Amino acid sequence: MRVHLAQTISRIPSSSITQRSRLNPYRTFASVSNHTPTPNDDHNSSTMSAILNALNPIAAMFTPAATPKESRSSEQSPPSSMATSSTPQPTGEQNLLRLQKHLAALPTSLLKHMHLSKTRREDPRLFFQAMNADLVNLAPIVYTPTVGEACQKYHEIYQGPEGLYLSIDDKDNLHQILADHAKTLEVSPQIIVVTDGSRILGLGDLGLGGMGISRGKLNLYTAGGGIDPERTLAVVLDMGTNNEPLRADPLYLGLPRPRCSLEEATSFMDAFMSSAASAYPGVLIQHEDFYSEAAFAFLDKYREEYRMFNDDIQGTGSVILGGFIRAAKMASDASGRDPREHKVVFLGGGSAAVGVAKEMMKFFTQLGLSEKEARERFWLIDTKGLITHTRPDVVAGRLASHKSYFIRNDTTTEYPTLASVIEHVQPTALVGLSTTFGAFTEPCVRRMAELNPSPIIFPLSNPTSKCELSYADALEWTSGNVLFASGSPYDPIEFHGVRREPGQGNNFLVFPGIGFGAVICKAKKVTDLMITAGAMALSESLTPEEKELKLLYPRTGRIREVSAEVARGVVRAAQVDGVDEETRYRDMSDEQLLEEIKQAQWKA
Repeated sequence: MRVHLAQTISRIPSSSITQRSRLNPYRTFASVSNHTPTPNDDHNSSTMSAILNALNPIAAMFTPAATPKESRSSEQSPPSSMATSSTPQPTGEQNLLRLQKHLAALPTSLLKHMHLSKTRREDPRLFFQAMNADLVNLAPIVYTPTVGEACQKYHEIYQGPEGLYLSIDDKDNLHQILADHAKTLEVSPQIIVVTDGSRILGLGDLGLGGMGISRGKLNLYTAGGGIDPERTLAVVLDMGTNNEPLRADPLYLGLPRPRCSLEEATSFMDAFMSSAASAYPGVLIQHEDFYSEAAFAFLDKYREEYRMFNDDIQGTGSVILGGFIRAAKMASDASGRDPREHKVVFLGGGSAAVGVAKEMMKFFTQLGLSEKEARERFWLIDTKGLITHTRPDVVAGRLASHKSYFIRNDTTTEYPTLASVIEHVQPTALVGLSTTFGAFTEPCVRRMAELNPSPIIFPLSNPTSKCELSYADALEWTSGNVLFASGSPYDPIEFHGVRREPGQGNNFLVFPGIGFGAVICKAKKVTDLMITAGAMALSESLTPEEKELKLLYPRTGRIREVSAEVARGVVRAAQVDGVDEETRYRDMSDEQLLEEIKQAQWKA
């Protein structure tokens, strides 16, 4: 039986507050089992005030002021003697300016994130007007890197529901729960972003705090891709957490017990995918930040049956392929090397690394290499070193299944470190998805510069605190010759009198276009060709000025335009694969299709 935490917690002695395993920390939403985390109202209000004021006095603006009982509701009619209302009627421009001033006054990115979240819940149009007005500076606030800290502290800074919080305890009722929820909506969602919080960025298992990732991604779907915010739905699936300090925290809002097994999780996901597809017809479901084994298992299981994709595996692969296409050409121009001879070393063996490597193989197959030949251009290093057929854990059959595709069979020597692999392979490109800060050490980077006139170095781990290499160090240790792209943003740098702009291989450049393209053409499924087409479109979306500056990616300030071009590529690929159910775009020219997509983008 579900219980209201707000009704139950008041009956529990304070000494027993951490013994919550018998409680379901959710409540029903109206008549719908919407599973919104609901701390005790008085406790939550006082705790929230204390936390925010401890962070900074300015944060007090986040705590709603008490409304005197005698004050008049805005729904009440003014006295008949009043000809007009005395309530100020600010213009939209004034509201936007006021919000911008509030943000400028806040001293930390987390406080800005919280204020923007509050604004989005209360006035979505104002929120997206602010995003559109200053996207370059606000995207890192609403998403990476700031969203990482927000997820870590989600239970501390929680101010209200941001989507659906679904408990594994309600697996058997999930179909009815989502069906009831759908009845409360004026319009059905076009895109769902769902996570189980098990591997948030490079920060590990954050449980229910993963809601911040789902919501943050959807904010970018609207700001960058043009999806109507009313047609998005953020979902977190609560299956417990293996984060022991989080489970022991009295403020934690999720199930305070260890995470369930993959078998149990798969059963829950079966129920969710089926129920969501039934309740919200035609919805695209994006999987986000599931731990590696589950991420690959779910993608393989559902990709043919549902309109879905995994952004960590496919979206990351797409955006990095887009940047690598440009970097490889520039590096080959500098060295005179045949583009087919590029050699890529990966530091990291998780789902993102394997997904990126598989997508980057498309660069080589497009140049005429076979799949086997393309795979041989990649070397993957995990925590035990280079993945080889003679490594003890590989011989014993203990290697995670998703890594087996990239086992090296051409050596019997073990290479336990990045430095030893660089000496063995002498790569042209180095890609980091290790979530280990500073893993690309000065000797390794300098050696890459000795081996290559223009070394390709992509430290992609998020957030910045997990990044393998800073832009400043990359420039310094390669004498400015590096072709650089990171996962999190770095500021431009004045290097030897020249302003240098770093590339950012952020999924933000592709996933809004992939999602929008799949939705607008009503693709039955998201195919490999659609993902690759997004990368190709991205690589071709740079302006002449951006190409002249030797940028690897278009500037994020043009994200709406870029997303439209990516979406066009995705639609064309869906047509080639014959999965587009909306066929009227087939007869349009590329120019007509691009204009149609731009007109369909939601505007604040």
